[in-house]
Amino acid sequence: MEIQETIVNKVAQSGLMTVDLADFASQGERVVYDIKDNLFQGLILREKDFREFVKTHDWHQYQDKYVAITCTADAIVPTWAYMLLANRLEPYAAAVVFGDLATLETLLYERALEKLDLEKYRDQRVVVKGCGDIEIPESAFVKFTAMVSKVAKSIMYGEPCSTVPVFKRKAAAANG
Repeated sequence: MEIQETIVNKVAQSGLMTVDLADFASQGERVVYDIKDNLFQGLILREKDFREFVKTHDWHQYQDKYVAITCTADAIVPTWAYMLLANRLEPYAAAVVFGDLATLETLLYERALEKLDLEKYRDQRVVVKGCGDIEIPESAFVKFTAMVSKVAKSIMYGEPCSTVPVFKRKAAAANG
């Protein structure tokens, strides 16, 4: 007599929708433009020299890249200098932000999540994947949760086999 066992994938049958926020990552190279390289003696920005640099610099090298503009030197940089850089980078770069790479990544996720079709998550039991190959800013998890909790039945964090409950919609009160 032969005994045959069937393996049942309970996770697949659970009706959970798994979301990997890495899927919302913008593809492309990220670079930092540090204005410290334009400072005279690492301390001050000379307007005439800076304007000449902006005019003659090869901005094509930033084509389709995500650019974070910053200044890592302990110097006072006038706001108009950052504005000039943004103006020159805009025709070439995929995106230009003020800040470091973490700020850039946060803003890229923010933009991607703003395009989210919430109907896809309506009345769903959503598991937001916790670990992955790329680092995802906490702000992306916060934004996703804030948006999806408006429509989802529940939101969990982790993996379908081991989740941490984050949100569960309360059942509607029965009329009576």
